[in-house]
Amino acid sequence: MSRKILVVEDDASTAAYLAKGLAEAGYSVEVAANGRDGMFLASEGIFDLVIADRMLPGLDGLGMVSALRAAKVATPVLVLSALASVDDRVDGL
Repeated sequence: MSRKILVVEDDASTAAYLAKGLAEAGYSVEVAANGRDGMFLASEGIFDLVIADRMLPGLDGLGMVSALRAAKVATPVLVLSALASVDDRVDGL
């Protein structure tokens, strides 16, 4: 049984790149293009990992993680970001 990963990324080329690489490594991948769709899918609890962009339309990546944790969804989340300041990195933790 392959591990399931949810990629939440609004940039189509980045999402495709991540999904292709993960699929080639043997993972089952689903992609959501915005934070609200990502939140809905992640809340189903069927994923082993969520990879989320920090800057997403509708609901940003950190807002999505906060909402998931408030809903008691404990799926690990890896947050990707182009933001580079120390404060931005700390917020991501």
